[in-house]
Amino acid sequence: MKSIKNILVYSYILIIATPALAQVYKTTSPLAHTFSIVARDPKTGEMAAAVQSHWFSVGSLVIWGKSGVGVVATQSFIKKSYGPLGLQLMEQGKSPQDALNELLKKDAGREVRQVAFLNAKGETAVYTGKSCIEFARDIHGANFSVQSNMMLTNQVCIAMQRAWLKNTNMPLAERVLECLKAAQGAGGDIRGRQAAAIIEVSGKPVKDIADDKLIDLRVEDSSDPIIELARLLKLHRAYEHMNNGDLQVEKGNMPQAMLEYSTAEKMFPSNLEMKYWHAITLANNKGVKQAAAMLKDIYAKDPNWRELTRRLPKAGQLTVSPADLKLLLQ
Repeated sequence: MKSIKNILVYSYILIIATPALAQVYKTTSPLAHTFSIVARDPKTGEMAAAVQSHWFSVGSLVIWGKSGVGVVATQSFIKKSYGPLGLQLMEQGKSPQDALNELLKKDAGREVRQVAFLNAKGETAVYTGKSCIEFARDIHGANFSVQSNMMLTNQVCIAMQRAWLKNTNMPLAERVLECLKAAQGAGGDIRGRQAAAIIEVSGKPVKDIADDKLIDLRVEDSSDPIIELARLLKLHRAYEHMNNGDLQVEKGNMPQAMLEYSTAEKMFPSNLEMKYWHAITLANNKGVKQAAAMLKDIYAKDPNWRELTRRLPKAGQLTVSPADLKLLLQ
């Protein structure tokens, strides 16, 4: 609480010192002093943004993205409109630098802003205001920009840049997560840790805006948000394997479907749902005995799954004979 009070005092001083800016600095405005990265995978064209801060629900404030357009991070004394407006300007064809310049020009509070833009071409632009709280820094280049303020040390951006350049063989989301880990390892937020988030969008526009985010994960409040975000990302990958398994079933490729399901289960062996739908898929594809053995183990851990099995035939999700259903319910 002490650090929050200090920030509010700083905000109040700014108001008193410059009355004309009273509408810019408000004690109710988000004060997400933080570190973040915006980045693009040149192989896939996918773009990501990730953030960590000692501020509740930081992901809902700082990182923004749209498939086929770009990603944005807006932090320090946040002006959230940099997110949607920046994406709008880049979608209209403006370069990240031109889009950022246009918004900064209209912003009387720009000296306490820290903002990074990246577009679908991998072009970047970043701005760190002169009044951002030390240590404040940014480093950017083709396909990435890292930025931080109110850091414990002045090495945070350097550590993030090194992690970005080092992990070129990783999928994009895992790669930017390594950058967050490196930032924390270099000292991170001087106040500590609380929340983290990651989004990933496609390099190409999507037809349905509901499909815009490939990844959208948040840790709103945690003693170790980056580690929890890593767990959620791994779980996301496991469910990707589950979804791929379902797709292979639709295609009639049962060996590949079983491989996908097994891969998901190995990633999270205690997850009963993954095992359950694996078993139901087996039952629907003449693997009733094997499915029954799997379900028996699941029922022992949570009998509610037996009741769900009983309800599936009516919904058309379990297509077995009455005799086989009886076997699956044992």
